[in-house]
Amino acid sequence: MAVKVMIPTPLRPFAGKQASVEVDGRTVGEALDALTGRYQELRKHLYAEGGRLRSFVNVYVNEEDIRHLQKDETPLREGDTISIVPSIAGGRPQPQTAASDPVPPLSKEEVLRYSRHLIMPEVGMEGQLKLKRAKVLLVGSGGLGAPLALYLAAAGVGRLGLVDFDRVDFTNLQRQVLYTTGDVGRPKLEAARRRLTDLNPEIQIDTYETHLTSENALDILRPYDIIVDGTDNFPTRYLVNDASVLLGKPNVYGSIFRFEGQVSVFGAPDGPCYRCLYPEPPPPGLVPSCAEGGVLGVLPGIIGSLQAMEVLKLVLGNGNPLAGRLLVFDALEMSFRELKLRKNPECPICGPHRTITELIDYYEFCGVRGEEAPPPSVQVPEMTARELRERLSRGENIFLLDVREPHEYQICNLGGYLIPLGDLPRRVQEINASGPVVVHCRSGARSAEAVDFLRKAGFSRVWNLKGGILAWSDEVDPSVPKY
Repeated sequence: MAVKVMIPTPLRPFAGKQASVEVDGRTVGEALDALTGRYQELRKHLYAEGGRLRSFVNVYVNEEDIRHLQKDETPLREGDTISIVPSIAGGRPQPQTAASDPVPPLSKEEVLRYSRHLIMPEVGMEGQLKLKRAKVLLVGSGGLGAPLALYLAAAGVGRLGLVDFDRVDFTNLQRQVLYTTGDVGRPKLEAARRRLTDLNPEIQIDTYETHLTSENALDILRPYDIIVDGTDNFPTRYLVNDASVLLGKPNVYGSIFRFEGQVSVFGAPDGPCYRCLYPEPPPPGLVPSCAEGGVLGVLPGIIGSLQAMEVLKLVLGNGNPLAGRLLVFDALEMSFRELKLRKNPECPICGPHRTITELIDYYEFCGVRGEEAPPPSVQVPEMTARELRERLSRGENIFLLDVREPHEYQICNLGGYLIPLGDLPRRVQEINASGPVVVHCRSGARSAEAVDFLRKAGFSRVWNLKGGILAWSDEVDPSVPKY
């Protein structure tokens, strides 16, 4: 029985770079067995030891989560579609704004500014006053936060909070439309405040130039009606979710990777939260960040705009918010898929028998030691960029192995022998082990995995280039581009 399996962007490199694959199977388990039998590298990303589907991977048949059907035994019909939805990171929530909150009437200038809203019966004067009364917090002012902040400020959200601690970098400008070249090196929130004030001086802008932590999250989130998740890492995503649930705030979620994005609204009464969708985070290093995997510049604009739309719907009380639904966008296919979400009765934060009653250590929970850090189990010998330069200058016969992708090699390279990490098991015989082997990637994470694999395969003299090609650019040759 033929069914279609939709392959998400992060897993396509392990499935022949296919967006969808047709397989035969009478049940979901048989179909996934057929899929991973054809693409064996995919199996370790879908299944943990013992054959259990990983907790950060959800599987849907058409629009239904198999966890609420018959799991692997869910029967299939000819033409069904199976969607694999990994973490990248019912009811209708209403903002907590009290109708009696004092808000001054619209000024003559505001009436003119918002005139295209006011002539819409779905908004009108009453709706615009709701927007003026609204208090919305954006966690993150990067790829998602940039379009969010611009559109919410332009729409007249009266109080806009921004949480970020980063500075504007050249690599941000490809997608973070809130900033300009002249902002490079400045704190993001300083640049954001100036740009948003220029856009709409009628609104209040609060800035929190700090890491959001378990110690400060509740105090920062508490004054706001709606929380918007524009984060780019799992610890903060779980922190935002848990803090929002504990405070009873709706959480407008978005995530992006390469050409794919997800949007939902969590924290609705009797509806699911982020933990209902993904009870546990993926192991560190398994899901690449945008810094490693990349993101098409326009994608955060699309997803951030969808999040902004959800915020406006919640404030106005119009339309059907994405509560209990996950919207999945594929830019290459220019397609949207809607998947149903259900509240998990065993959820530790929003279930009836919750076990999480206060914020926890989210870095420990996610097992994170730092962005793009290798998993804790990978402990490999390392060589610094300066040490590699000295040994090469002495004429040592070092085999320099580059485990990045071909398109990265075209950006910049050190002249090493290119074998992408995913191809290493079947091309290991191409490595010249007569002398030392030094492996590198962009930052040192993928090459650490490669060194670990090679050592287990019997290579005794193999090192990881600490910090990768970024460290080489910083410490040895500044002419090598950083990306």
